[in-house]
Amino acid sequence: MTEKIDHLEKLTKDLLETIGEDPNREGLIRTPHRVAKAWEYFSEGYRANVDDIINEAVFHEDCSEMVVVRDIEFFSMCEHHMIPFFGKAHVGYLPNGKVIGLSKIPRIIDMFSRRLQLQERLTSQIAETLQEVLDPVGVAVVMEGRHLCMQMRGVEKQNSYASTSAMLGQFRKSAETRAEFLSIIGK
Repeated sequence: MTEKIDHLEKLTKDLLETIGEDPNREGLIRTPHRVAKAWEYFSEGYRANVDDIINEAVFHEDCSEMVVVRDIEFFSMCEHHMIPFFGKAHVGYLPNGKVIGLSKIPRIIDMFSRRLQLQERLTSQIAETLQEVLDPVGVAVVMEGRHLCMQMRGVEKQNSYASTSAMLGQFRKSAETRAEFLSIIGK
């Protein structure tokens, strides 16, 4: 890990010099190290895996009603500009004899969001992972994100949000099921 941190520090120092800064200036002396540690954290999803995150927290349960976890805060880094986007995720599923520990849903979101991402892909990855792990009757994921690449550069629209959804199984087939989920999450 030290070799990776050292390399990230060098890249950051080079970046500072390239944009016209002095990396030896008092306020910037430790910046390359701080940036390297930040990127280690921002990219920890590449080193995570679903089995370790779930840690056998899938339980057999005779439950068939919708399970929803909403307003899960997330952040990620846009793969096009390497600038943050962040917001809230809402996840629901219809159990088919199995439920997952509720804390595992935000952990799955974190695993995929701590990678360079597109919100569209992130939304699908979360839904597909829950589908694979639980084999439920259906999965629904809605994500709402504020993208700094849209707010700080380009079109500079500070109050814009991107909404994405992935509806699998019964949530895709049934307008009534989808409407119930959207009502629960306030959409």
